[in-house]
Amino acid sequence: MNNQDRIAQILKAVSQNPDLPGADESLFDGGYLDSFALPEVIAALEKEFGIKIPDSDLNPRKFETINKIVQYVGASS
Repeated sequence: MNNQDRIAQILKAVSQNPDLPGADESLFDGGYLDSFALPEVIAALEKEFGIKIPDSDLNPRKFETINKIVQYVGASS
């Protein structure tokens, strides 16, 4: 399973929505995530990828789309 698939599984679990938007569509505007779900996503990403996401990076814009999350995780691994 590639990183995008792993991230999609996390997002599906947190949002409790079996469908996800396109890789460049906003997860927040589409209603898949909100500011309350973001910490849950961050914790799951840290566990899944063995990374530490600093508080300074807890900005929804960094996690706006699936592609942005894939890029972030790739740069952090």
